[in-house]
Amino acid sequence: MKKLTKILSLLLAAAMILALAACGSASAPAASDASQSSQTSDASQASEAAAPKDEKPLTLHVAYQYGLAYAPLILVQQNELIEKAYSEATGKTVEVFWDQMSSGADINVGIASGNLDVGFMGVAPAITGISKKVGYKIFTNLSGQEHGMMTNDPELQSLADLVGSDKQIALVNIGSIQHIILGLTLKANGYDAHALDANLVGMKHPDGKAALESGSIPCHLTSNPYIYKERANEALHEIVEVKNAWAPDNSFIVGVASEALNAEHPELYAALCQALAEAIDMVNADFEATAKITCEYNGNTFEDELFYLKAGSYGAETKGLLDLARFMYENNFVEVSFESYRDLVFDNVKGT
Repeated sequence: MKKLTKILSLLLAAAMILALAACGSASAPAASDASQSSQTSDASQASEAAAPKDEKPLTLHVAYQYGLAYAPLILVQQNELIEKAYSEATGKTVEVFWDQMSSGADINVGIASGNLDVGFMGVAPAITGISKKVGYKIFTNLSGQEHGMMTNDPELQSLADLVGSDKQIALVNIGSIQHIILGLTLKANGYDAHALDANLVGMKHPDGKAALESGSIPCHLTSNPYIYKERANEALHEIVEVKNAWAPDNSFIVGVASEALNAEHPELYAALCQALAEAIDMVNADFEATAKITCEYNGNTFEDELFYLKAGSYGAETKGLLDLARFMYENNFVEVSFESYRDLVFDNVKGT
């Protein structure tokens, strides 16, 4: 009996050992199951990594000013040419915001502060901005326009009557292209380029025209279309030396883009250049179609708008840029000497 009991005890112990071994095997996954679990986890992580994330659309902030010189920009806006060019190149979207400002100096402040990416301004403040390392270069020419200075004062018949007087001259701003054109005029006639700086009063083009016509200021130096409107006023006459100082087909308005835009968003920069080239071609191909669009923006009749458009020149290549930069340095309008055209423009720009 004792022997039987001993045998039964041994058999029971063996059964318990087998049971424990079976339980241990079930709690650990089989080798193939472990592999499958690992693969599922990897696939899940890859799927999450590949899943598109919500991204805010890229934005572009553009500033421009007043007048027919900016006509191509109206076509860029209306036809959303920047957005289309960028979408076609990348399949992505960009939001373009447009601001109208009163001077190139305001645009310089906007780009320096990072609030603007692109600006269109007179070539002189653009040169000044580059000299002061605002953080941009010229990426396109836009237009050339005729300039002139009208007066309501019968005592003022020539530049000589202004020099040494206290007669005020309205123009967009100190350092504007109009200011430099006045400096060119003075220099060409034997005076110091800054001889009339104390006479200058900064005004937007339309405000200067209104002040001239009301008699509140004696002189206004301006461009298309304001100069043509003022010439049509029989109560005014012209200081003729000014109109010959800067050729109408020389660069007047240029586009500048931040160096950050050019370096960090090359596809958007390329879309910007493409859009401007398209708009300039549209203007030159059909002045009448352009005038029908731009006359509403500029408050002119279609006939007047067509005349003003045809009086300007529109092109992407700069003309006279380096010569003007050197004049500005030699006559103390800027403190930096520009030895090369490439100091002023991005690599895609052509011209002089």
